[in-house]
Amino acid sequence: MQIRISWPAGHLTATLEDTPTAQALHKALPLSATANTWGEEVYFDTGISVEREDDAQQVVEPGTVAFWTDGDALALPYGPTPISRGDECRLASPCNLLGALDDDPRKLATVRSGDPIRVELVAD
Repeated sequence: MQIRISWPAGHLTATLEDTPTAQALHKALPLSATANTWGEEVYFDTGISVEREDDAQQVVEPGTVAFWTDGDALALPYGPTPISRGDECRLASPCNLLGALDDDPRKLATVRSGDPIRVELVAD
């Protein structure tokens, strides 16, 4: 499954694995939200609530598409957060892993807190 994430200054696509969280997100699309930033991470509310999956991780690669179960939010890290050690992408708590961005995750640096953000399915 491929999604497009759009904001005023740009957009990225991401390829998601077939996980219970990705399926729940798929059913909620398209969705619009307000972006928040936390260090070099963009996150936003999805309006869906899911359980933490067994393979949830807190330290991930830049460009990982993660679901923060504590905040019902998509989390899109592209660099260090305030709790990172060194250059790692450390999320606020373990997150469900959905997939990865298809392009340079540094494009997320153009997202400003308060920006409108939209997530939609990319047609096959």
